[in-house]
Amino acid sequence: MSLNILVLAKQVPDTRNVGKDAMTAEGTVNRAALPAIFNPEDLNALEQALRLKDQHPGATVTVLTMGPFRAAEIIREALYRGADGGFVLSDRAFAGSDTLATSYAISCAIRNLPNIDLIICGRQAIDGDTAQVGPQVAEKLGMPQITYAEEIQHIENGIIRVKRRVEKGVELLEGKLPMLVTVNGSAAPCRPRNAKLLMKYKYARIPDELQASNEDYTNLYTNREFLQIGEWNVNDIVCIPHELGLSGSPTKVKKIENVVFQAKESKSFTDADSDIEGLIQELISNHTIG
Repeated sequence: MSLNILVLAKQVPDTRNVGKDAMTAEGTVNRAALPAIFNPEDLNALEQALRLKDQHPGATVTVLTMGPFRAAEIIREALYRGADGGFVLSDRAFAGSDTLATSYAISCAIRNLPNIDLIICGRQAIDGDTAQVGPQVAEKLGMPQITYAEEIQHIENGIIRVKRRVEKGVELLEGKLPMLVTVNGSAAPCRPRNAKLLMKYKYARIPDELQASNEDYTNLYTNREFLQIGEWNVNDIVCIPHELGLSGSPTKVKKIENVVFQAKESKSFTDADSDIEGLIQELISNHTIG
């Protein structure tokens, strides 16, 4: 059977490089101060979608992301790996959204995409660690959900079978499509970029990127529609404006405190046996090990 699969992905700050400027005074993430990456568990979700595409001829994989226009890089990364297209939901009205406002905006955008059989997303984003957006989107769409998936084993006759990671083992669950599935980081890693797809889609852009560019690619995008990444703003979705962004976010940050770890004392060791033995004895004596 052919499937229309939607992957929800997010461009997130690289939390391995968090510094004192990581947060704004308003309590939101200062994304301009941090390098941006593809949310790791969303890559796991993308791989599950691509595997289903491999198994079901005619299946399509579309990626939806919300963020500033630079988030289009997420769509390109997905195209390089085998996705068929994507949309960026971008508007200043979405700025400062918590999980409730984010899931509301995304659910409104999904209604622009008819006949979606399966929505797949990562369990959580590394810049929030809430694991709330996927389930909230499912609830807002009135769609059943399976969370903490480790593998989508197969889809047959409209029934999906999922291996789910739980605290003391695994579960095998079945459900009827349409369905939303959230995927753990313990799932299979995403396949690397495909060289041919990289060459095909390296100039794929959203309209905002084209307007900001100094290059004239008018003929290129006119003749190659597959290079046109969709872009939606608040006027392109049916929504209640005050439920978006900060006004639609009941989560409020009361206090921000930057914690910087510094080594007050340090010791240097060589690879000599005497140094290593001394280190081990010290760790045992202060009960760090042993």
